[in-house]
Amino acid sequence: MSFALGHRALQAGYRLAAFDKIGSTNAEALERARAGEQGPIWFVTAQQTAGRGRRQRAWIAPRGNLAATILEVLDIAPAVAATIGFAAGLAEATALDQVSIEAALRLGPARPTYALKWPNDVLSGGKKLVGIGLEAEAIGGRLAVVVGIGTNVVAAPEGLPTPAVSLAALGVQISAEELFTALSDAWVEFRGIWDNGRGFAEIRRLWLERAAGLGEKVAINTGNATLEGIFDTIDDSGCLIVRTADGRRAPVAAGEVFFGAAASVGAA
Repeated sequence: MSFALGHRALQAGYRLAAFDKIGSTNAEALERARAGEQGPIWFVTAQQTAGRGRRQRAWIAPRGNLAATILEVLDIAPAVAATIGFAAGLAEATALDQVSIEAALRLGPARPTYALKWPNDVLSGGKKLVGIGLEAEAIGGRLAVVVGIGTNVVAAPEGLPTPAVSLAALGVQISAEELFTALSDAWVEFRGIWDNGRGFAEIRRLWLERAAGLGEKVAINTGNATLEGIFDTIDDSGCLIVRTADGRRAPVAAGEVFFGAAASVGAA
């Protein structure tokens, strides 16, 4: 089976560039944008060898996992572009629900469920299943927005701050190609709701319904400091709001999040 866009994505005018192997789908997308590509176009590969995740960690997608990037060139501010990651998380979780229907029927109460971890990950059973990375670059007076989505379909990396898991380990026996088709259609839905940031209020509401750790103890490592408290909500710009021990509601724009018992580890 080869990579293909879903019917809804085709109808919406999306295009596809598929590769058997590539260094980084995000890097390819930005290079194309600098050369004049306006999108919307997906870049997807059966094997990624030189991707970069958060804090410049290696983001390698071995054959069978999914590395996919969407490029759209938009007339929006960078702060607005940052909120598209929440739409991406919802699209990915919706696609995962769709491809997991057979597993859900087979596994019953043991079926996998999917939660969204601020800012851009998808978890299952508290373990990282999906990483989402955003990049933006001003090109010709507009903003090239790149959203990379990496899913552990057949294998999960080891040695991450948050333990990782694959769909195969969860009992979901599907291919990267099947997941991508579902994702391309789900993207159209949630990209439409987001509407260049105008619909972020609805995206925020839907995201909070799936949020991991909401109302729980949390520690956020921002690189040079750690903030601890209770995960209260996200605000209308996408910042995580932490309710601290002294009653303050502190906004966090970026950082690495640890929940529950792991919050103590993250704060160490």
